[in-house]
Amino acid sequence: MLEKEIWGNSLENWGISILIIIGAIIVVKLFAQFSRKVLKPFINRTPNHVDDVLYYSFESPIKFAIILLAIWIAIHRLVYPDSFVKIVDDAYRILIVLDITWVFARLFTGLLQVYWGKRPDGQANKMMPITKRAILVVVWIIGLVMALSNIGVNISALLGTLGIGGIAFALAAQDTVKNVFGAFTILTDKPFSIGDTIRINDFEGTIVDVGVRSTKMMDYDKRIITFPNYKITDANIINISSEPMRRVVLNIGLTYDTTPEKMKEALYILKAIPGKVKDVSTNPSDTTAVFSSYADSALVIMYIYFIEKQGDILGVTSNMNMEILSSFNKAGLEFAFPTQTVYIEGNDPEEKTNEPEPKVQPFK
Repeated sequence: MLEKEIWGNSLENWGISILIIIGAIIVVKLFAQFSRKVLKPFINRTPNHVDDVLYYSFESPIKFAIILLAIWIAIHRLVYPDSFVKIVDDAYRILIVLDITWVFARLFTGLLQVYWGKRPDGQANKMMPITKRAILVVVWIIGLVMALSNIGVNISALLGTLGIGGIAFALAAQDTVKNVFGAFTILTDKPFSIGDTIRINDFEGTIVDVGVRSTKMMDYDKRIITFPNYKITDANIINISSEPMRRVVLNIGLTYDTTPEKMKEALYILKAIPGKVKDVSTNPSDTTAVFSSYADSALVIMYIYFIEKQGDILGVTSNMNMEILSSFNKAGLEFAFPTQTVYIEGNDPEEKTNEPEPKVQPFK
């Protein structure tokens, strides 16, 4: 019965090949158990992070290589046409190279995470995602080229063939190419990082992702706005998160019956308010209160103060406005609102005049 042939191979050979694959799966399971219960706990106890990166880099590719080797041995035990054997060998060579590329991709990204993942202040490096993505693209392109070269593909001839249609392709994909170079510009120039609040032209929001083709911003309405990278490199960008403090300018109007003494009191009150509100700069040079102008219906005070970086902009602004309102009410200072006073000149209706009364002629 075992000598019965199916597709040119006996049942015995088919069974042995299947057992080889099953045995490889068992070996992989045992290796996973050993690495999870013995190897990984031991590595976690060491202070060095390099061994963690090596474990992360080699564990999954080794398991894939074991399965791949078992399949190759199982297939080569069987009898197949030469054309099919060549296809299997070429596929095996490609997969081996890609498996090695997988190791290098995990190794480079792991080392990048360890040595560049955090800034000196301990905060996460916000440009990590785009840098990691760029490295993965480069490593996998190199691995794919080496895999094709390993099975005899002439890379120079392939690139030459692609070069024939390169001009047409470049014209069709010029926006994509510009976006890729735009992503590289953002990575190297670093006008902002993921998590920064910025203003791009008329849009303001928080950067949530920087990709190869586009950059995504979440505005204050929680909507995602997508910008092509090449447009960002040409746009005016204001990085709000990089500001050390937020400047606030108020124009406060007092009524025209405010005396000079009351005006001086108002200026004194405004200069003292930053010391009463949290997260407002108390540096005297950061606070300005001046009697700036005579408006149509108000005596205008220009008031400038700075909110410190850790402060909530809206909350601190509200607290400052509330403190100004409370302090001015206590001091009896009245805020102005648009008013008009109309003066009408004319004769007193009770005043008598010496002008003769007009005579009325009878109608004929």
